[in-house]
Amino acid sequence: MIVAFMMAVLGVVERGVALPTGDLCESCEENELPTYNFPYMSRGEWGARQSAQDVLPLNYTVPYVVIHHSYIPPACYDNEKCVHAMKAMQDMHIDKNKWWDIGYHFAVGSNGVAYEGRGWGKLGAHALHFNSVSVGICLIGDWTQSLPTSKQIKTAKALIHAGIQLGYIKPDYKLVGHRQVRDTQCPGDALYREIQSWPHYAPFPRSHKDLLDVEELSEDVKELIRQSSEKQ
Repeated sequence: MIVAFMMAVLGVVERGVALPTGDLCESCEENELPTYNFPYMSRGEWGARQSAQDVLPLNYTVPYVVIHHSYIPPACYDNEKCVHAMKAMQDMHIDKNKWWDIGYHFAVGSNGVAYEGRGWGKLGAHALHFNSVSVGICLIGDWTQSLPTSKQIKTAKALIHAGIQLGYIKPDYKLVGHRQVRDTQCPGDALYREIQSWPHYAPFPRSHKDLLDVEELSEDVKELIRQSSEKQ
């Protein structure tokens, strides 16, 4: 068990997992079943598979929120299609990527419903080398040329606010797009321009090349980044 844990935190077993570091979330245990003022579906409600392995805990208040788009599956505008999208993403992440579960903490459909992915208090697998300091939220769809619906954007913002209220996200968090921490086009050009107008958007890191200068990342994670760079 100890060996499996160390392999996971070093990123050997589940891609993108890194050593957690930060302030403990003292309210996490008492907030396991929160209620929300926006449409929300738990894992049980959308029919999530059981995790391939127990996902590592992340019971501290993270300093970053990372915004993603799914690209594929495409945008979903009703619950049936959004549930199908969630199941498709979970299947791909577990069966193809060999991750322990769907990588995102949450996803939001164009119907304005937030769908629980890994959920609060779990280490994500959504941003390589950045999972230990962030919550990952995916806006389902390809937002390269067009924007998500207003309902989708509203719920994503409300979800971040809920994370602050529950003690999982720092009140002075920094919001970034996936492309700022990984060599990718995610979350799409249109959505990336949009989130730059959201509260707490941070222009740094500018790209994954700046990760060694991110003060919130631990030295263990930075050493992994250096080793990865040497192999390229």
